[in-house]
Order: sequence, then structure tokens, then C-alpha cells
Amino acid sequence: MATINYRQIASDILAIVGKENIVSATHCATRLRLVVKNHESIDTKAIEKVDQVKGIFFNSGQYQVILGAGIVNKVFEELETMSITTQSKADQDAYVKSQEKGVKAVMRTLGDIFVPIVPVIAATGLFLGVKGVVFNDNILGLIGLSTEIFPPYLNQLVSVLTDTAFGFLPALITMSAFRVFGGTPMIGLVLGLMLVAPQLPNAYAVASGDTDAIMVGGILPVMGHKVRL
Repeated sequence: MATINYRQIASDILAIVGKENIVSATHCATRLRLVVKNHESIDTKAIEKVDQVKGIFFNSGQYQVILGAGIVNKVFEELETMSITTQSKADQDAYVKSQEKGVKAVMRTLGDIFVPIVPVIAATGLFLGVKGVVFNDNILGLIGLSTEIFPPYLNQLVSVLTDTAFGFLPALITMSAFRVFGGTPMIGLVLGLMLVAPQLPNAYAVASGDTDAIMVGGILPVMGHKVRL
């Protein structure tokens, strides 16, 4: 088995990208991440021909070279000896974010807020779909059963599993938003919980005329938020 020359790989990448073109370098589990001044000046085809390079792409201000687990660490160590400015992944990501402007910056911010919540919503939606199938007389009727086979409390317990994330969605969003904007996530969580506080009249109930909103100073209507399932 041929020995991998990590220093040669680092030298080849550095020669093609250009030492003066690199603002900073870091790496993740499989990719070498380079913040460059001008990614269009890099000969992509030449990079792809470098030994052990499995692909490249440019994303969010980073020129990323895919090398694979284990290899990227060794190549990065060689780059560090070549007077290249290196940063931690977190520091480089922060720099990339600071360079984004306009719509792109807004989209990244929204992504940073909502992406961490997606797994919870996806899992809850899946459970909600299973609940809709299992607790359905039409479906159970196909095998000669009905929802009467389930004890009365079971539907309530399953509802806790399927409804909690959607019912407290404002709290999840505000907590995530506080984290992204540098605030204290716990304060964001409490503010979000205030939006669904049981003391506040439900917005849906107010809209349907079942109850009245709290009128502050007789002018400002105040009501709570609750996702109707």
C-alpha cells in the first residue's frame, strides 16, 4: 500500500489556491475549509487532480476541499507549518457570517434559528401521523377493530407526545433566536412560554368570539398564542 505524502498534498493545494489568496484555513471531519479572497481565480480542475482530493465546492464564503476523515487532519497539520493563518472552525464560521450581507445574511440567520428545531418538528409530525392512523375507526375497521379497544387514557398520553412541540413552538423559536443573536437562551425560553401562558385568552378563541381579549388601556388587545391541532 502506497504511503500518502501529506506534505506534498498540502503543497499542491497551496500552490494552486495561492498562499496570498488564503485569508484563513481550518478543517472539519472530512473537508479542508479555506476562506479565500477570490475563489474564481482557483483552478478547480487542477485541485481535483491532487492526490487524495475527492471533490471541491464553494459554499458560504468557504472553498472546501474534500479529503476524507484522517487525511484532512494530516494535510491541515502540514499547512500549519507553511505559515498559513489558521483558525478554529467556530472562528472561521463567525468570520464568514460577518461577511454576508443583505438577503443572504437574512436567510442564514433564519436558517440558524429554525434548523435546530427541524428534527423536533419532524419527529413530532411523524408521531402525529402514526397517531392519526392508529386512532382511526376507519383504518381499524379494516381489520375488524375500533378505537374502543384502547383505554381512555392512552389517547391523552399519546397526545402529550404529539402535541407538546407544536403547542410550545413559540418557546422553541424564541429560545433559538436568543441563542443566534447572542442573548441568554433561557430568557428566550421564558418569553416564549409567556406567549402560550394559560392565563392569556387563546387567540383562536378570541377570533371565533368564544372569549374576549385582554384590553390594555382599552386600546391594546392582548391574547395568547396556541397552535390549533
